Amino acid sequence: MKKILQNSLLYEEKRAAILFLWLFYTIFFIYDIAYYYLLPEFPWFNAEENSSLDYWKYTVIILLLPIFIYIIKKDKPESIKYILFLTYTLMNVITDIWFYWGSDNSFSTGNLVELVMVLFSPIFINKRFFYLVSFGTISKFAIVGLFIQDSIVLFPILIIVVQSIVAYILLYRFLNYVKAVKSSYDEQLEGIVKGIIATLELKDPYTRGHSERVAKYASSLAKETGKFNDDELQSFYYACLLHDIGKMNIPDSILTKQGKLTAEEYEIVKTHPVIGAKAVEEVNGIADNIDVIYHHHERWDGKGYPDGLEGEDTPLLARITAIADAFDAITSSRSYRSALPFKEAHKRIIEGKGSQFDPNLVEVFKVVYPTWIKYHKNYYSK
Repeated sequence: MKKILQNSLLYEEKRAAILFLWLFYTIFFIYDIAYYYLLPEFPWFNAEENSSLDYWKYTVIILLLPIFIYIIKKDKPESIKYILFLTYTLMNVITDIWFYWGSDNSFSTGNLVELVMVLFSPIFINKRFFYLVSFGTISKFAIVGLFIQDSIVLFPILIIVVQSIVAYILLYRFLNYVKAVKSSYDEQLEGIVKGIIATLELKDPYTRGHSERVAKYASSLAKETGKFNDDELQSFYYACLLHDIGKMNIPDSILTKQGKLTAEEYEIVKTHPVIGAKAVEEVNGIADNIDVIYHHHERWDGKGYPDGLEGEDTPLLARITAIADAFDAITSSRSYRSALPFKEAHKRIIEGKGSQFDPNLVEVFKVVYPTWIKYHKNYYSK
């Protein structure tokens, strides 16, 4: 899902950037042509003369166009809107101050392009860009006003403020719509995943709730590392729910066996990460974290399975899942033994530092350990 989502967002960002460029260049040149060359032909209209700085501004704007085309081809369209706005606004500050400072002319600038930028900034569904455009344009007029000491700049500032309010309402509606769609998708995906897990738990009643608890433990541990954003944590949570899905292919006689497994039976059990990864490799929303399913039984010392990866060769999220999986296995009842105390689970995780588990993650485990106990107790009190 992550790759598909990234591709979709990139496609929409490209479309928005291209639309934004079309609007900017079309309005920029049409407005200036009309303002400086067509309207002055009417006797009742009086426009300022085009200064040499205006022609320099045209040159810069035109030279930016091939740069933008290159950026789009390199699939980095998110930077275009910032470059264009900041360049254009800075040039306007320079030209306005240059033209009006020390002049008897009253300030009467304010390009239509600036209004369009503010009004259309919500198309990127990006609060940061909206705030930059709104406050940046207001600041531009304020800076010019301070230099030329003309209170008339309050009028365009008022117009920008009103337009910013309208644009914010549009942005707020866009953001809420996107949030609603995402929440609906997440709920459906979680429901499907939990339905699959329920089927697995029918095969092995002793693992009931195991996947959900491991997902909760692992998510909190991943969050505590500070290396993942909310979307990545959500995708990771779904993968954790399915980390043992490959056990669907293991005979019930092995899963529920009360005695010690034979060497042959253990080899069969060790196939479940590979089978599980194979089962979800085409599933949107899970496949991007397939390593969690495939490698959650690897060890830091390289003695795990299925690939015997050592140290950081095992993906970070899989190493996180390994600790969560071990903790829940120790504190839960199995067909061959009763649940062990929290202190024993804590002791075993600590003792596994640098051998079974990532030593850095064990230190993070110490931080989240109290929350795991609380969650475990709440889970069984339901």
